[in-house]
Amino acid sequence: MTTDALDGSARNTRPPTAQAALGVGVIVQDGQGRVLLGRHHSGTWELPGGKVDPTYESVAAAAARELREETGLAVDESAVDVFALVHDVIGGINRISMAALVRLGSGDPEVTEPHLISAWRWTAPEELPTPLFDPSAQILAAWRPDLGLAHPPAHLLRIAADGGRG
Repeated sequence: MTTDALDGSARNTRPPTAQAALGVGVIVQDGQGRVLLGRHHSGTWELPGGKVDPTYESVAAAAARELREETGLAVDESAVDVFALVHDVIGGINRISMAALVRLGSGDPEVTEPHLISAWRWTAPEELPTPLFDPSAQILAAWRPDLGLAHPPAHLLRIAADGGRG
């Protein structure tokens, strides 16, 4: 037996076989209670968000970065409330979407990625347009189950903002 086999170091440094994708969807709520949705060129409406970079980036940092990159709206990582994990499976890959909430008093989003999003729109939660991008619908339903949004089945794990310390 080698030393590596005894101390487990090889196992601790060897990357696992990839079987999941990690992203974050950001519900941006303005002072009037509206949420920000983007019209994707595919025809769906979606929340700002995207992948969490595999660079030791936190979910909150990814949410703030994606929001800035996609809309020009800048928030501090500390203003991001990560409140749930939504898990489904697409094509044999686990899709993990972290649900985040940011509250802004006001803001004028810009279309910074016109090859993806044609417009950003503030919308009352009770008047959400369709069709919604599935992960966005899942995140919005986790936030506000009372909206009765149709979405593909997903596992939901709520996250306590204070780490459950009460």
